[in-house]
Amino acid sequence: MKKRWNKFLFVLTILGPGLITANAGNDAGGVTTYSVIGAQYGYSMLWGLFAIGIGLAVIQEMNARMAVVTGKGLSDLIRERYGVKLAFFAMFVLLVANIGVCIGDFAGIAASLELFHISKYFSIPIITFLIPFILMKGDYSTAEKVFLGLTLTFFSYVITAFLVKPHWPEVFTSVVRPNANFTKDYSLALIGMVGTTITPYMQFYLQSSIVDKGISLKDYKYEQLDVYLGTFWGVLTALFITICTAETLHKFGININTAQDAALALKPLAGSYSFILFAVGLFGASFLACFVIPLSTSYAVCEAFGFESGLNNKIKEAPVFFGLFLFIIIVSAIIVLFPGISLIKIILVTQQLAGILCPVVLIFMINLVNDKEVMGEHTNNKLQNFISKTTVLLIIVLTVITLVSSFL
Repeated sequence: MKKRWNKFLFVLTILGPGLITANAGNDAGGVTTYSVIGAQYGYSMLWGLFAIGIGLAVIQEMNARMAVVTGKGLSDLIRERYGVKLAFFAMFVLLVANIGVCIGDFAGIAASLELFHISKYFSIPIITFLIPFILMKGDYSTAEKVFLGLTLTFFSYVITAFLVKPHWPEVFTSVVRPNANFTKDYSLALIGMVGTTITPYMQFYLQSSIVDKGISLKDYKYEQLDVYLGTFWGVLTALFITICTAETLHKFGININTAQDAALALKPLAGSYSFILFAVGLFGASFLACFVIPLSTSYAVCEAFGFESGLNNKIKEAPVFFGLFLFIIIVSAIIVLFPGISLIKIILVTQQLAGILCPVVLIFMINLVNDKEVMGEHTNNKLQNFISKTTVLLIIVLTVITLVSSFL
């Protein structure tokens, strides 16, 4: 009995990177996307979440496998195998896109707290100080505990979904059986859902955090469990967010543009508890992403160009790593505090950049994970290659459609 208990505790020490990465994907942009989809299309797009979840699970598992086999981050491997020029291109676009996404998440923090009448001119400065204070006072283990604590806020969406009392048989049927009308707007909404569920920064963060944590190949089966649990929980959270607005706003014909609109609209329809829980979830999602996105950028850039990186280092040991992290946090906060700026436009442009980068990153990943000089006997099997390549092809097609539609 004691041996089993010790093994269980050991497994708990492995879990973390996969859960954190998948939940960070449900940031302010993600919550907004799922809320708008639920309000406009009800349950008709739930099948898409199920399909995207399969692709995400395979891609995240590839990430984790490369981390434990090579002991290196994704950008480090890209530079080694494909050269500095391609690594520089990938890092530049990632930096621009991630700053934009981080701005959106700072806006999400401000919006969630403004629902409780807390001004952004009070909340954002405090958050801007708090984030680096937490990270720079500890190590990776301390940061991971904070991140895992923030993932608990996602339970608020689960509770809210049960409070609105959906028709569960209809929900389950919509997940497994497509019932869609592929109009132009529906297709563009589907593209948005794919783009917010599988993002470039998630791949860089997951691989680097596993390396930073020091997980070895012999313990990989536990990290694999972490990745699959994280993907399942991340997709399930998105499902519950969609249910919240589909069961209320869609049925009453109420259209929204942001997650803040969704929270406000829930109050008269589903009660104060639903309003509070939805707002808490938005805060937790945005706050977690404001840690993970700058971290993923710092990891990626430092690994690509050979700078020291990792939360287990002191500031003087990894000045570029921590300096870049602070730069992204401060720039994002300043822009959100700037009066009169259109945050929605910034988010839309940077999401397009992230969408362009995503298939590039995934193509690098697929080539690397199938390279026997890199992975040895741990390359992809045929099924993994089929799912990952199909996912990349889908993202490319949807990205092209989005760009063409924006010009037309």
